[in-house]
Amino acid sequence: MNRRHFLQSFGAAAATAATSVAVPAWAQQSGTESTSYRRAPEMFKANPRLTCLRGFQGQDIGCDGAWIEGKLPADLRGDFYRNGPGVFERGGQRYHHWFDGDGLVHAWRFGDKGVSHQARFVRTKKFVAEQQAGEFLVPAFGTAIKPKIPLRSSDTMNTANTNVIRMDGRLLALWEGGSAHAMDTQNLETQGIVNWAHELAGMPFSAHPKMEADGSLWNFGTMMGKIVLYHFSPQGKLLKHRIMNAPSTAMVHDFAISQKHMIFLFSPISLNMDAVRSGKSMVDAMEWKAKDSVKIMIVEKADFSRFRILEIPALMVFHFGNAWEENNVIHVDFVKSDNLDNFHTWMPKIMLGEDVVSEPSSPAFLQIDLNRNNVSLTERSENLEFPRVDPRVVGQRNRYIYYPIAVENSTNNALNGVIRLDVESGKTDSFSFGANCRLEEHVVVPKAGSTKEGDAWLVGVGFDIPRQTSFASVFDAQNLAAGPVALAHLPYWLPHCFHGNFYASS
Repeated sequence: MNRRHFLQSFGAAAATAATSVAVPAWAQQSGTESTSYRRAPEMFKANPRLTCLRGFQGQDIGCDGAWIEGKLPADLRGDFYRNGPGVFERGGQRYHHWFDGDGLVHAWRFGDKGVSHQARFVRTKKFVAEQQAGEFLVPAFGTAIKPKIPLRSSDTMNTANTNVIRMDGRLLALWEGGSAHAMDTQNLETQGIVNWAHELAGMPFSAHPKMEADGSLWNFGTMMGKIVLYHFSPQGKLLKHRIMNAPSTAMVHDFAISQKHMIFLFSPISLNMDAVRSGKSMVDAMEWKAKDSVKIMIVEKADFSRFRILEIPALMVFHFGNAWEENNVIHVDFVKSDNLDNFHTWMPKIMLGEDVVSEPSSPAFLQIDLNRNNVSLTERSENLEFPRVDPRVVGQRNRYIYYPIAVENSTNNALNGVIRLDVESGKTDSFSFGANCRLEEHVVVPKAGSTKEGDAWLVGVGFDIPRQTSFASVFDAQNLAAGPVALAHLPYWLPHCFHGNFYASS
């Protein structure tokens, strides 16, 4: 499969489917409507519990000094980058899906003088064109919009809104459907689209690359029954890549790596092309095939041409925690849900400001016996998402997994606590902020000088509902139940992010 044919198939589907506190007036409104905030029948209904999903209007924002509650650890120094959708409305239209908004990259900088915050929108071609036009110009993943400019490739619709990593001296804002966008690590200025090689220009590059402790990085991209695999050196050099056939599914968001393998789960989701051609969005055209199986694709890291495919009953997966192998048995953990109900029902409601209960997602664990080609699945009952492990054990045997969790929160299932799961003993350590908070993903930051897994800080971002402001939280990863050791409060709220990474000062 060459690049031209890959991009033709990808394009066909795409075509149819600051130095001081700077708080703009629209952000100061704390979820209420400003005089310039136009409303349409399907616009966001003011709901203080969901202000973090209302979105900005395209302006950047910054704060030199967050208010610190508690005490910042003396060894926690570095940059905590986050990325997520930040614009949901233009020209009287509002996106129906959280995944659709333009990427807003954040830099929380932890230094000797405290914590500062800066956020800038990724200046993709889409963002620049739509800001100038004051309206949506291209279709979105979950919102059917008639294109008003030529759709030359998937990058015409690239929102760069899902993750951000530091690689080869620059930041990369990632979106699984197309190219990475480079940004300056200090001022967050957009530098443009990244091309790894001439033959890979415009190819999909997932928002969930996996970096091993030595800096080696692995990634993939999928579309229309094809997968492209990537391997990079610790210095950011592309070492090898391969485009190959893969099981057919409408979406693969994440994957895992073990010592010797890349592991993918292809959930049974078909894309009804007749529905797409009739004007539906890709999300609305996705159909869940409950009677079909999940295809597990296991690729050898040493030789991308060597792989096998196994099957298990239907389930939905967005995010993996980690994978490791011993005695030719691969152990994989991920977060499991039953189907696409949250995509089709819950997501459109919260995007309108309705705080409703979502379908639960819970920890799940696969054991893949490569000797017998057997797969076994076990599950737990906690309602959670966004698993992370200590970066020193990515692709190696791990004992702990960390998640944000919905704790005693049956009214809406919002993630309002953090939990550490000991996969060896099954014991947990957790903390709840209560009903007045919504949390994002939390990441593991090893303590300076430590080599022991879990001897780390757990750092994340949350939304304080009563204050209508956002904050960064810091926990001792070995004692979550004690509560946060520090909170860094901003004087404004932020749109909820998806993913990010902490880079300690050298």
